Amino acid sequence: MCGIVGYLGKREATPILLDCLKRLEYRGYDSAGVGLLLPSGPEVHRSTERLSGLETKLSRLNGHALAARIGIGHTRWATHGRPTELNAHPHTSHDGKVIVVHNGIFENFVELRSELSSYGLAPVTQTDTECFPLLVSLLMREGYSFEQAFRAATRRVEGKFAIACLHAEHPEKMLLARSGPTLVVGIGENEYFVASDVAPLLPHTRDVMFLEDGDVAVLTPDGISVTDDDEVSVVRPITRIDLDASATELDGHAHFMHKEIYEQPQALARTLVAHLNGDDLKLGLPITADFWRRAERLSILACGTSWHAGLVGKFLMEKLARLPVEVDYASEYRYRSPIVNDRTLALAITQSGETADTLGALAEASTLGARTLALCNARGSQITRLAEGTLLTHAGPEIGVASTKAFTTQVLLLTLLAMEAGLARGTLTHDAADELLAGLRALPAQVERVVALEPQIAEIAARWATAHDALYLGRGPLYPIALEGALKLKEISYIHAEGYPAGELKHGPIALIDARMPVVALMPKDEHRERTLSNLQETIAREGHVIAFVTKGDTALEGLADELIELPVTHPALAPILFAVPLQLLAYHMAVQRGCDVDRPRNLAKSVTVE
Repeated sequence: MCGIVGYLGKREATPILLDCLKRLEYRGYDSAGVGLLLPSGPEVHRSTERLSGLETKLSRLNGHALAARIGIGHTRWATHGRPTELNAHPHTSHDGKVIVVHNGIFENFVELRSELSSYGLAPVTQTDTECFPLLVSLLMREGYSFEQAFRAATRRVEGKFAIACLHAEHPEKMLLARSGPTLVVGIGENEYFVASDVAPLLPHTRDVMFLEDGDVAVLTPDGISVTDDDEVSVVRPITRIDLDASATELDGHAHFMHKEIYEQPQALARTLVAHLNGDDLKLGLPITADFWRRAERLSILACGTSWHAGLVGKFLMEKLARLPVEVDYASEYRYRSPIVNDRTLALAITQSGETADTLGALAEASTLGARTLALCNARGSQITRLAEGTLLTHAGPEIGVASTKAFTTQVLLLTLLAMEAGLARGTLTHDAADELLAGLRALPAQVERVVALEPQIAEIAARWATAHDALYLGRGPLYPIALEGALKLKEISYIHAEGYPAGELKHGPIALIDARMPVVALMPKDEHRERTLSNLQETIAREGHVIAFVTKGDTALEGLADELIELPVTHPALAPILFAVPLQLLAYHMAVQRGCDVDRPRNLAKSVTVE
C-alpha cells in the first residue's frame, strides 16, 4: 500500500526521492508528495496525479527544490479520507515545522483528533496521519525535545505503522519508527536512504538495515542510532543485497508484468537451487520429522493469489503426505473460532511479508498453540520474524501489481514442503520423490517453452478483448489455477471472470454460456482428463467458445475447441505451475488490447498493509 522514501546526505534530495518513489509505484497509490528541508525553510509539495504530475509541479520551481539535502516522500493508497491533495502526504503541524509520512493506520485517531482539538490543534484533513505531526508539535510545546516528542507520539498512537519525520529546526536529522510495515534504511557513503522496500534502494546502495518492530532510528550526517521499544540502544545488522539494480528496470519490456512473466524460468531455477542439495531437500525449517509424523493438520493462511497457491498446496500435501489441510482466507481466520492444537502447523503465504490480514491470522494461530511457518518473497519482512521458520522464494523484486513469478515460485516451494512432509511421514517413497525431483529440474526449461507460445496467445487475446465475461474451468489441482487465471483477467483487464471446478459447470454456471462467452479450459493429461472432457462437451453443445490448454500430443479436443494451445509434458504434480503461465500471458494481452494500465490496475495495491 502506501510507500515511504527518505534521503539524508550531501546530494540533491529531490531527484533521489522521486526516483525512489517511481520504484514504489507498484504498491499502488492515488496521490504522492515530498517534504523538503530547504535553506529557506520547510516545504511540502503534493499531487493527486501520477508521479509525473508531482515532477511537473516541482520542475516549475526553477531548481529551487534542488537545494534540499534532506527530504521524505510518499505514495498514498487512501484509507481515511478521499484521494485529494489536502489528504495527500506528507502531513505537517499547523506551523509547518513538523513533517511526517506514514504507512499503516492509527486506530485511535478519532480520540486523538478530539484531544488535539481541545488544545486548539484541530486537524484540517480527513486523515489519521495528520494526528502525528500535531501530536509531536503539542509535546514539543510542552517542553519535549524533538526526539522525545517523536518517541512519546509513537507510544500514543495505536495500530500498525511505519513513520518518517522531519523538523524544520533540526535540518540534519530524520527520525524513523516502525511497528508493523517494513521500513528499510540504505547505507551509503555518508548518506542514508529510506524506503518501504529494498527495491527503490538498489540503484543507490546494496547495504541495508531492516528496522525491527518497536525501533526508533535517528539519522544524522554523523551516523545512525537505533533504540528498541524499551528505549535501549541496539545494533541492527547490515545486510548486503545481492540483487542487481536492473531487477527493477524494464529492460526493453513494455511492462513489468511482461518482464516478470519472462523471468519465471530463472526465478524457478533460483528457488530450486536455494532449496536443493543434490537430491536432498534443504528447506532449513525447525519442523522435525517427528513433528511431521505427529502432525494432525496443516492450516494454510493467505489472501488473493497466495490463497490460490495455498489451494494447490492442499492438493499436494494431501496427496504426497496424506496430511489433512485447511486453506483459509487470512482475513476470515480470526473470526471463525478455528480449531487448533500443538499438532497443527500454520503456514502463512504472502509475497510481501507485510499483508496485514495474513500477519494477524498467523499471530492468532500461534496464540492458539500452532507451530508456525511463513512462505514469502521478502527477506527481513515482518512475517519472517513472526514465524518460527521461513521458506523464502527467490523470485526477485516483483513490480507489477498482478503477481506472476511470486505465485509460481510459491507453488514450487509448496511442492518441496509436501515432499519433505511425505518423506517424513512415509507416504512418499524415495523413488516417487526422485521422479518428482527430475520433473522439478526440467520445469524451468519447460516454462521457457510455454512463454515462447506468446504470439499464439496474443492472437487469441486480440480476438476476445471485447468480451464482458469469461469462465475458467479446471479439475483437481487445476481448479485453483482456474481461479488464479480468472483473477488475473479481472485484476488487469477489468473483464468479469470466474473460476470454477469443471464438475460444477452444470450446477449453475452453464446458464451463462453462449456464443459471446469465452470458456478457458485447463485439461492436462491426468486422472481428471476424461471428466473434464465431458464437461467441455456440455459447453460446446451450448455454443460456448472454448479456449483449451492441453498436454502436448493430446488430440481429444481437436476439432472441438475453438482455440487449442499445447503445453509440454510434465509431472502431474507440476502441471499447476506450467498451466498458470499461459493464463498470465492471456490476461496480459487482453489488458494491453483494452488499453489498461497493466502494472498499476485501478484501486489495487501490491502490498496490503491494512486490515
